[in-house]
Parts: sequence; structure tokens; C-alpha cells
Amino acid sequence: MKALILAAGYATRLYPLTKEYPKPLLKVGNRPIIDYILDKLRGIEGLDEIIVVTNSKFFLKFKAWVSHSKEKKRISLVDDMTRTLSDRRGAIGDMHFVVKKKRLDDDLLVVGGDNIFDGDLKSFIDFARAHCPYSVIGIHDLKDRASASKYGVIKLDRKNMIADFKEKPKKPGSSLVAMCLYYFPKEKLGLLNEYLKSKANKHDATGFYIDWLRKKDPTYGFVFGGRWYDIGDAKFFSQAKVAYSKNRRSFRNA
Repeated sequence: MKALILAAGYATRLYPLTKEYPKPLLKVGNRPIIDYILDKLRGIEGLDEIIVVTNSKFFLKFKAWVSHSKEKKRISLVDDMTRTLSDRRGAIGDMHFVVKKKRLDDDLLVVGGDNIFDGDLKSFIDFARAHCPYSVIGIHDLKDRASASKYGVIKLDRKNMIADFKEKPKKPGSSLVAMCLYYFPKEKLGLLNEYLKSKANKHDATGFYIDWLRKKDPTYGFVFGGRWYDIGDAKFFSQAKVAYSKNRRSFRNA
């Protein structure tokens, strides 16, 4: 299995912090956001490579980060060859770019490089492997439908299959939202190419791909416990910093 950390965005909502610095390397609790993801990946059985996809603008900054990392698993950097917001590939485009460039033929765990969560990733992996060859989406319960309107909103059936998905609906039908956390079995990686063949499909927000995928192929959801911070803007960045300063061990696996 490979893990792919999406870190090629330009994070304009966090300007000026991210104008010349990538969001996943911003610090929370005196550590880069991406280091918390490495904490979660550590100890996952069968994971033999961590791939970080970034862009040409920030590639050297990630290279410096890797050179100082104490992570024992192999970390590979991939430059998606974009330099500005206008020519970005988008999250789905970056996934496809990496799969093609690396010629991946392994199950793929995809994690957004701006996510911090304290739920059990090992349980998610166990759930995903038990449901192979189908894709699995990480889900967080906000406990508040009104707040869910900012995210991709999910409804699950009794078998934990995704029965409905709406990207940022005005009136959410559920408080369950999609985290940027996906398990794609190797048998399903070719669907990325099929999705991107249509110019009508959007390449940026992963939610549009998930909605397309669940209509084409059974797709399951795993609801995480604990806290989750999707650091999309200054408000959530501040909340994560405050939460972590209160408990330095709160986001590490036991």
C-alpha cells in the first residue's frame, strides 16, 4: 500500500501566511501540520511508501522538510509541475498525475495535507480492507447540520454504503461530512482517468469525484471519532493551534 498526501494547493484563503509558504508546513503546536499526518501513518501495516505531491512553487520547501524529517518510512516527493493558482491541477488531477507518473499498482490511501484528526486511522484501514475491492471515504460527524453546509455532506445506509452525497448544500440532510481521507483499492485507480476524460467534470474539489464514484461503484463510509480540523482558512487554523496547545499529545496515535 502507498499513502499519498495532497500538498499541491495554493491556499489563497490563508494569505498572507501561505503566499510564499505551503499550508501543510505551517506549524500547529510547534510542528508542521503534515507531521501529524506522518504520526497517523506510522505503524500502518503494509504501508511501504509515503508520497507527497506538491507544486513547483513550493517543491524546495518540502525538500528541505524531508531532509530534516526523522520519519523511517520512505518519503517520495512529486512535483506536479504547476506554479500558479491558474494552472493548478486540482486534487483529482494531482491524484491522477501521481498514479500515472509513479505507475502505481497498489492500494492507495489519500490524505489531505491540511487535515489534523485524532481518530483511529488503523481502524479505518481495517474497515477499508474488509470492504475491498470497494473505495472507502473517511467521515466526520459535526453533530450540527447547519455547520455541515460548508462541506461535502454524506448520507449512509445501514451497511455504511454512501447513499447520497451533496457538495456544500444550502440545506444539509445530514451532519456527516467527508474528510479529505480516502482508501482506493488498486482495482479502482483507473476510474480517476475515466472521470478526468470528461471535461465537464471538476478537477479541484474531491467531493465531485466522490459523488461521481458512488453512483458508478459501491462506495463505503467510515465515521471517525474524536476531533478533526480541516485547516482551510485562518479561523480553523487558529482553532487547531489553540486546541493543540492545550494538549500536546491529543493528536498522536496511542
